[in-house]
Amino acid sequence: MTRFVLKRLGGAVIVLLVLSVAIYALFYLAPGDPARLACGDRCTPAQIAQVRERLGLDRSVLAQYGQFLQGIVAGRDYSSGTGVTHCHAPCLGLSYQSDQQVTELILRRLPATASLALGAMVIWLVIGVGTGLLSALRRGGVTERALTLLTLAATGMPVFILGLLLLMVVCAYLRWLPFPTYVAPSEDLEQWAWNMLLPWVTLGFFESAKYARLTRGSTLETLAEDHIRTFRAYGVGERAIVGRHALRGAVPPVIALSALDVGTMFGGAVLTESLFGIPGLGKTLIDGVRVIDLPVVVGVVLVIGAAVVLANVVADLLYAAADRRVVLS
Repeated sequence: MTRFVLKRLGGAVIVLLVLSVAIYALFYLAPGDPARLACGDRCTPAQIAQVRERLGLDRSVLAQYGQFLQGIVAGRDYSSGTGVTHCHAPCLGLSYQSDQQVTELILRRLPATASLALGAMVIWLVIGVGTGLLSALRRGGVTERALTLLTLAATGMPVFILGLLLLMVVCAYLRWLPFPTYVAPSEDLEQWAWNMLLPWVTLGFFESAKYARLTRGSTLETLAEDHIRTFRAYGVGERAIVGRHALRGAVPPVIALSALDVGTMFGGAVLTESLFGIPGLGKTLIDGVRVIDLPVVVGVVLVIGAAVVLANVVADLLYAAADRRVVLS
């Protein structure tokens, strides 16, 4: 198991290194002058040259990337003309617009996105796994057809349409909840939970469809195996067969997919964050793109990519813990 973990962690480090090269090259080597973007259109050539020197853009491409990596690992210094500003590791640069450290900006927005992703995960696991298991156990009946229809409806409905419907029905017509306004959990935990309820349900219900299909398929496949028929022949009860054996076959792929989806939610929940006014990474990325704030865009994209890579590692480890055959393969 230790060898398996080290192998996955080593692979993740290599992928993150390649990812950093690709992201840096994509944004900083693209057509356009980053120094002019940082300084603004009204800057004189002399002012642009000062900004280029301050940001280290007057060096070779290889040296610039080396500074970028150094900032992530050990931090780096920025010249402000009258002094030196130190950016602590992991340093992802300084924002062109606010001159703030990108790492601090991301850390302020990260909890909102993380809470949205984790809360939605609970919703999609409860609805998806429960629906898929019930559909598999009621195969061929009215219950299965109704659940299949519900799953198809959830798959075909765009997430922003579902969110708008929930806002109109729950907040406008029924008035069960006020319109969501994001409140940090450190300020008021109860208000934070109530305001995050609709975003959780919106994103969780949208994602639950594929978990229902996955759980149903895995459960039916496990129930059709030879050892299940043997248990039934020996008189083992159906509840014990489902609880101890059928779910064991359905859980590993669900665990792996959940870890991956939580990683992708760090950048894939832009519509949900925008619809409900959640100040997360998705909104930060959109704002950075709108004003061409390259350090913010690169920093957020790199963090999202790292979240996906780490989610893959977690998915592999959880899958191996649920199915020891993975370690031996």
